[in-house]
Amino acid sequence: MAEGQTAGRGKTAQLYRMVMEEHLCPFGLKSKNLLERKGFEVEDHHLTTREETEDFKEKHGVDTTPQAFIDGRRIGGYDELREYFGLDSPGGDETTYQPVIALFATALLMGFAVSWTATGALFSPRMPEYFVAIAMALLGLQKLKDVESFSTMFLNYDLLAQRQVRYGYVYPYTETLAGILMLAGALVWLAAPVALFIGTVGAVSVFKAVYIDKRALKCACVGGDSKVPLGFVSLTENLIMIGMGIWMPLRAYLL
Repeated sequence: MAEGQTAGRGKTAQLYRMVMEEHLCPFGLKSKNLLERKGFEVEDHHLTTREETEDFKEKHGVDTTPQAFIDGRRIGGYDELREYFGLDSPGGDETTYQPVIALFATALLMGFAVSWTATGALFSPRMPEYFVAIAMALLGLQKLKDVESFSTMFLNYDLLAQRQVRYGYVYPYTETLAGILMLAGALVWLAAPVALFIGTVGAVSVFKAVYIDKRALKCACVGGDSKVPLGFVSLTENLIMIGMGIWMPLRAYLL
């Protein structure tokens, strides 16, 4: 069990944080909340001026605030407190599936919402289409937040982007557009080939990078700052786009 994980019941901690008219330190608030959640009574010391803050840092030999003390021992700031209580440090470089899970869960719920609005039923025949189309649009939006960063990460594994660098800049727009058109059921003749094309190229690229070359990379599927590992999830995303690219024209023109 990590140090401090069960400590705190009936104990007191001292916290020094910046509380000024022009600045209220968010990590100070997080530190106070974390200590209280762990059962500590917090002696909350406010540093109300820049001079007071600099004097505190010089006295204790620290570069930043907030600073928490437990049993007379300085623990440190918010990240150090989380480590003390055995929690993961936020903003680390560890790979995680959390962003893509959150995105697909949101897309699924939105798919149900659209299905309910459009048909009066949660589980309508078109609900899976709504879900996939919304997921595509949301994935495209994540990439559009920072196209430059996305294109850089994308170049690590996408075979077409490595040959045609501009493809990495165009990809987020095409994915988003295809998702929106499929959600509307409009211009299927355009949306379906786009989804089929980018899905096929993506699937081949991911399969080669992960399963043939055995490379350990991060996926650009949720943007250029992604910590999602390249692998099964990325391949599934592309296979779903391929499926939509085939299904949509079949339903629209043949069924």
